[in-house]
Amino acid sequence: MNLLTDNPELYEHQFPDPGHTAARFVHDLVTRFAGGRDLLDVGCGTGRDAGWLARNGYRASGVDSSERMVEHVRRRHPEVDVVVGDMRTFALGRRFDVVTCLDSALLYCHTNADLDAFLTRCREHLVPGGLLVAEMRNGAFFLGSTELLDGPRTRAVTWRGTEYTSTTALWIDHAAQLLRRRREWTWPGRAEPLVQRSAWRLLFPQELRHLLDLAGFDVLALFDGPGPRTDNPWTADAELSGALSGDRLHVVARLRPHHRKEPS
Repeated sequence: MNLLTDNPELYEHQFPDPGHTAARFVHDLVTRFAGGRDLLDVGCGTGRDAGWLARNGYRASGVDSSERMVEHVRRRHPEVDVVVGDMRTFALGRRFDVVTCLDSALLYCHTNADLDAFLTRCREHLVPGGLLVAEMRNGAFFLGSTELLDGPRTRAVTWRGTEYTSTTALWIDHAAQLLRRRREWTWPGRAEPLVQRSAWRLLFPQELRHLLDLAGFDVLALFDGPGPRTDNPWTADAELSGALSGDRLHVVARLRPHHRKEPS
């Protein structure tokens, strides 16, 4: 059981985006870097971003590993063509102008082999010159900051009349280069806490540049802010910071034409 992914409406209640900042951020970057309007969102979750893009001039598709999320997208955003799939192995048999991967979904690729597989999927589903837009945690942030690691954090959210309380602890697994998380949920009527464990790969900016280069991409922009989840709010046409020390890392990369392959 995963409380949030099993309950997409609770997920959106826990992580609201009423202004569709993430989707408008994608649109801004696609516009800046002359991308097309045929877009695939990998790790699309509830479909909130793909749905907004589909209603604003994009032919949006999505892929997600959660059947509950995909069912939710089909109900709430029928304009999005969505399928269940693993980000390392999906095969849609077509190409797109843009592939997006937001909210650290890319970092669920824990190993180098996982990352290579995902970037291969992106390469084989993009048209020559297509864009990859990704948004994630920044591994470099943890070189100078421990604020997210200082101790468990507790948060409560009320949904459908029930208060759910989560206690979350983060720590770094240095050998695996992972940020690990243990989250414990409690709510009235449940005898035992629900414990969930997950992890994100910690990628560093130059490491990400290298992986993209090997996969056949030219990096057009690599910046820590502003973005949809940064303290410094994103606005359209904002200057992109190259300091790369912030909590979030954003990348726009273009597929080199000579790496074109037929999708499989």
